[in-house]
Amino acid sequence: MPQNGLFPPDAVIRRVDGELVLLLGGGRALLLQLAHPLVAQAVAEHSDFQTDPLDRLQKTLAATHAVVFGTGEQAEQARADVAAVHAHVRGPGYRASDPALLLWVHATLVDTALRVHRRFLRPLGPSDAERYYQESATVAEVFGLPRAEQPADLAAFRTYFRRMVIELSDHLSEQSRRLAHQVLYPRLPLLVAPVTAGFRELTIGVLPPPLRRAYRLRWDPARQLALNATALASRATLPWVPPTLRRAPDHAVWPLAS
Repeated sequence: MPQNGLFPPDAVIRRVDGELVLLLGGGRALLLQLAHPLVAQAVAEHSDFQTDPLDRLQKTLAATHAVVFGTGEQAEQARADVAAVHAHVRGPGYRASDPALLLWVHATLVDTALRVHRRFLRPLGPSDAERYYQESATVAEVFGLPRAEQPADLAAFRTYFRRMVIELSDHLSEQSRRLAHQVLYPRLPLLVAPVTAGFRELTIGVLPPPLRRAYRLRWDPARQLALNATALASRATLPWVPPTLRRAPDHAVWPLAS
């Protein structure tokens, strides 16, 4: 792995993943992941999800950030840390290193990043979107997902993603619904209740409608109007916010939680 980092400074993935607004999609990515019954089972059996439902997301983002923005040494350490965790996550019918499960978790992050960037900042042009997908595929390779197991291009990826959303929506488990409830209603101090409520509404709003219905989450035209207005205001203002305030520092690699 290159000592100076896996991606050059002008890589699309560095430009996109550095935008702090992508954090708005964290809940969406988690609920997408939990829609897969084997991912939900692994999370339920191998994590302290009930007390800290966002810990899984934090660790995933930290590892990805290390590969995208870190040195070769930091990226290799992130790869080794994730591999060590995955080696112990196995059970009846599943293992964390299964390419099919790795692909779905990876897909939730890629699709969420592209959609949140488009909705709350600006859409990527076709060539940049394709470059983002291909560079993201390289990140997935680092974490053990062979390139041959991934869709060849962005169009094939979108076809895969739509198919998975429909399949998972048609067979959503009660375990997935229980874990999703813990994401949407985390045990946090009442002082942050308004922030939690806003996060919950945004997460529900940006879910694919088939999964929103499968999770039995309430949504209506008034909520959709509020989400659209929020997104419009964000697209109008965020591009004018100085990068020092809008972006995570490229040199800062998030620490993996212990």
